[in-house]
Amino acid sequence: MRPMKLTATVIAATVALGLAACGGEAEETGTAAPATSAPMATSAPASTTPAMADGQFGPGCAAVPTDAADPGSFAAMAQVPVATAASGNPLLSTLVTAVKKADLVDSLNSAQGVTVFAPTNDAFGKLPKADLDKVLADKKMLTDVLTYHVVQGKLAPGQLAGTHKTLQGGDVTVSGSGTEFTVNGTSMVVCGNVQTANATVYIVDSVLMPKS
Repeated sequence: MRPMKLTATVIAATVALGLAACGGEAEETGTAAPATSAPMATSAPASTTPAMADGQFGPGCAAVPTDAADPGSFAAMAQVPVATAASGNPLLSTLVTAVKKADLVDSLNSAQGVTVFAPTNDAFGKLPKADLDKVLADKKMLTDVLTYHVVQGKLAPGQLAGTHKTLQGGDVTVSGSGTEFTVNGTSMVVCGNVQTANATVYIVDSVLMPKS
């Protein structure tokens, strides 16, 4: 992430799954209608990662605290700006450390209407330690990497697919639909449509690297 400073997801409204069952009493006609005359109900196949009540989706969401009083819960994150919100999320502690090292906390928190693709701790763990240490030690390189994870505008899931300009200046390409998305062909969204006071966050399972 760059000017904005961080990454973060994710990202703003998903598919509401639910069938409204309407029942009405049939008029007595003396003759029962044939069973074959009843309209057949059809429904879309169930997603492998159904949306939660507040719109978040993805298997990684299960690791987020459910107690609204916990600073890492979805409810608490929605009340504060994105860098502050990430600091309470147990999935994003390495990202928070990187953002602090790059001095991006204030710029990220003051950004208006952004989408952050936020790598999990495990995402950073996929990087060779020597490479990670090199990035963390180089403030300019770290800033470029972090701002590459941030795009302007709060993107809802329905707006996510496509190519988006990052604050770093490069492009990220998102493919997928519904509740299953991949960024740059390799990084999967594991918890999407997480709201903060100034951003939509899509938590991803791999660090996105800008082209040098």
